[in-house]
Amino acid sequence: MTAAPSPPHAAHASPALPDPRAIPPRAIWVMLFALITAFALSQACRTVAAIMATPLQADFGLSAQSLGLFAGAFHFAFGAMQLFMGIGIDLHGVRRTVLTAFPVAIAGAAVSALSTSFGMLVAGQVLIGIGCAPAFLVCTVFIARHMPAHRFAAISGLAMSVGGIGLLLTGTPLAWLIEASSWRMGFWVLGGWGVLAWGLIWALVHEPAHPMDALKKKESVGQALAGFGALFTLPHTWGILLLASVGYASFVSLRGLWLGPLLIERHGFSLVQSGNVALVMSLVSLAGPPLFGRFDPGPATRRRWITGFTLGVAGLFAAFSFTHNALIDVAAPIVIGLLSGYMILQYADVRAAYPAAMTGRALSVFTMAMFLGVATMQWFTGVVASVASAHGVEPFTAVLASIAALLALGALAFTVLPQPAPQATHA
Repeated sequence: MTAAPSPPHAAHASPALPDPRAIPPRAIWVMLFALITAFALSQACRTVAAIMATPLQADFGLSAQSLGLFAGAFHFAFGAMQLFMGIGIDLHGVRRTVLTAFPVAIAGAAVSALSTSFGMLVAGQVLIGIGCAPAFLVCTVFIARHMPAHRFAAISGLAMSVGGIGLLLTGTPLAWLIEASSWRMGFWVLGGWGVLAWGLIWALVHEPAHPMDALKKKESVGQALAGFGALFTLPHTWGILLLASVGYASFVSLRGLWLGPLLIERHGFSLVQSGNVALVMSLVSLAGPPLFGRFDPGPATRRRWITGFTLGVAGLFAAFSFTHNALIDVAAPIVIGLLSGYMILQYADVRAAYPAAMTGRALSVFTMAMFLGVATMQWFTGVVASVASAHGVEPFTAVLASIAALLALGALAFTVLPQPAPQATHA
């Protein structure tokens, strides 16, 4: 198998090309921080459903199925837009792409806050998902373009950890705000955060020149779409995407959907007690990405690490699927939260598997697979729970076992499907 060929215009070097290292490192970090503020809002927006569920049910008379649609609307819109955001980044750069998209998220927050019907509420979530779609992608592409290749995993892990603060803010702080005012105020605050993040990016992010910019000819949208199609003709793409679709999805499905009901129904935990476990799981999950990024083993053994940790997490899901032990059911999610940081190694693997000219679109396809995987796994495990209950099987046993099986299948696909050719490795 051969690596994706570089465009002919990328084959020539020029000593006159601008050197991105000429930009002061402090300026690069300031720009990255500004981009992370948008990513943090994206993290907050994807986790508001758990806190807003009760007041939304009271105001709109929503069923559990309707709440699932409300929660999933963000992820479907977010995932579906990744291809287009990748095209935007490749054609117009990080700054223009995020500044163009993010006002849609701000508008979505306003639509949600002003909602008078369930349809309007879902439309608001779709708009927020579209607007937030480039939020983490622009961070990873910016890091790949303007920071040392050997530090990609470590810096991406740090960015993911800092942006994860958005998860914490939609816990107790958002609950307090809703109790003191209403769920509508929660959306207004998120919209205000979006305005602030947009302003910071507009003022601070002025993307440095990169050697590839001088080498790339201007593509049309059609040519850019063809470039995305080229990704799917590379055999090693499929193993990457199949694993991507189950890894992050397993974490979000547990943290955002099944953890609370499991602890309450299996062990009689109160809502506050189960919330405390979820909070600890979220906190340790923030430590995982920078930890794994710091100890990235490099391209020679990175893929073995990814496979091994995927199987390890699958084993943890299997263990507390069948044990029904309160200690394990509390400890396993916390350990899974920490180990979930290994997924940052997949970003480094994607960066290494494709030529520099394809970095933006490769990362966008990878991110699309992750978030469509989240939406699909949440739907699938709901079906599994319903079928299990109908056959007299504890639903949580079936759900957790199915997640373990999906992780194992993802690891198998990642291992047995074609690997990137050695000459395709760039990090």
